[in-house]
Amino acid sequence: MKVLVIGSGAREHALCRSLSLDPDVSELHCAPGNAGIAAVAELHTVDALDGAAVAGLAQRLDAGLVIVGPEAPLVAGVADAVRDAGIPCFGPSKEAAQLEGSKAFAKDVMAGASVPTARSYVCTTPAEIDEALDAFGAPYVVKDDGLAAGKGVVVTDDVDVARAHALACERVVIEEFLDGPEVSLFAVTDGETVVPLQPAQDFKRALDNDEGPNTGGMGAYSPLPWADPKLVDEVMQSVLQPTVDELRRRGTPFAGLLYAGLAITSRGVRVIEFNARFGDPETQVVLARLRTPLAGLLMAAATGNLADLPPLRWSDDAAVTVVVASHNYPGTPRTGDPIEGLDEVSAQDAPDAYVLHAGTKRDGDAIVSAGGRVLSVTATGAGLTQARERAYAALSRIRLDGSQHRTDIAAKAAAEASA
Repeated sequence: MKVLVIGSGAREHALCRSLSLDPDVSELHCAPGNAGIAAVAELHTVDALDGAAVAGLAQRLDAGLVIVGPEAPLVAGVADAVRDAGIPCFGPSKEAAQLEGSKAFAKDVMAGASVPTARSYVCTTPAEIDEALDAFGAPYVVKDDGLAAGKGVVVTDDVDVARAHALACERVVIEEFLDGPEVSLFAVTDGETVVPLQPAQDFKRALDNDEGPNTGGMGAYSPLPWADPKLVDEVMQSVLQPTVDELRRRGTPFAGLLYAGLAITSRGVRVIEFNARFGDPETQVVLARLRTPLAGLLMAAATGNLADLPPLRWSDDAAVTVVVASHNYPGTPRTGDPIEGLDEVSAQDAPDAYVLHAGTKRDGDAIVSAGGRVLSVTATGAGLTQARERAYAALSRIRLDGSQHRTDIAAKAAAEASA
C-alpha cells in the first residue's frame, strides 16, 4: 500500500514512524513533512489547505490511502477533495470536522447525543460575555469558538483577563470550570463502528507544576495507572458511540479520529472538548504502545470496514514524551537555531528512546528550529518511571540554544504507581 500523510508536526512524524514499520506499507510519502520525517518518508511540497492540490498529489503518487493529520485541512474540506478523487482518506468531512472547528457546534451535538459536558454559553456581544462570566464565576473558562492551534482557551481566576480574551474572539464559548484530572481518549471510527485507543494524559501549561500559559502541549504519558479500569468502556458508552451516532443521524457521518478531551470530575466524566484528529503530543505515546499495524486500522476506518477488524493489540510498556520548545514559546518563538545531539540520541538510546520532529527544517547540513514546539523526545519502558528516565536521558543529549522543556512530565503518576 502506498500511503500519503498530510502535515508537518510531531504528530505526523509519529504517524510516519509507525507506518514506516508497517509491512503492509510499500511506499510512504508526506507533504510537506519536516526534517525528521524525511528519514522515513519521501517529502513533497503542497499547500495542505488546498484540497485540489492534495488530491492531485495523491493521484500522481498513486496513493492507496491518504491520512490528513492537522485540523485546519480537515476543517477546510481537504478530506472531501481526496475522497471525491476516488482515493480512501482517513479524516472526517468538512461538515463533520466542525466538531473541532466550532465549539458551539460541538456543544449542540453533545446536547443532541446527551453527552455529559460543562454547562456553557455561546457569546457574541460584550453584554453576553459579562452575563456569562458573572453566572459561572471563577475559575473562568473562555474558549475561542474557532480553531486556535491549541491556544484559544484561557482558564483564569482574573475576570479582566477572561473578559479581554473573550472580547478578542469573534464568537466565544464561556463554560463552567470542571474539576478533576484530565484524560485524552482517541477513537478510530468509520462513522458507525467505534474502536477506542488507549487513554493518555497531556500537559497543557508551559511550566512545571502546571504553571504558566496554555500551550499546544508540553508532554504526555500512557497508560494512566490511576484511572478506573472501566474508564474506556464508560466513555465509549456515554460519549464516543453516542456522538458518532448523533452525527450520522444528522447526515454528517464522522469517519476518522475522534478525540475526546475529558475531565474526571467529582460528578463523573465530562467532555471538555472534541478534536477531529490525532492529538499532539498524546499521539506520540499512544502510537508508541500500539502493536496492531497502523495502516490497516486507518484503512478500515476510511473504507467502512472497522467492524471486521480483530481487537487491537497493545504493548504492556509505558510511554512518555517530553516536548522541547523554542525560546519564548508560546509567545513569539525564536527560530533558526541549530539543533545538536540528535545523532547521539539515536546512537545511544534507540530503540527505547527516539526523537520526533515538530518545528524543524534542514539548513544545509544542519537541522534548525522552525517553530514553537521543536521536538518530542519519546521513550518506552517497563513502567512510567523507566520511560521517564529514558526520555529525560535522551533529552539531555540534545542541545538547542534557549530551548525550554518541563521537567515533571508523568512525575506524579510515576511516583504514585511506584508507591
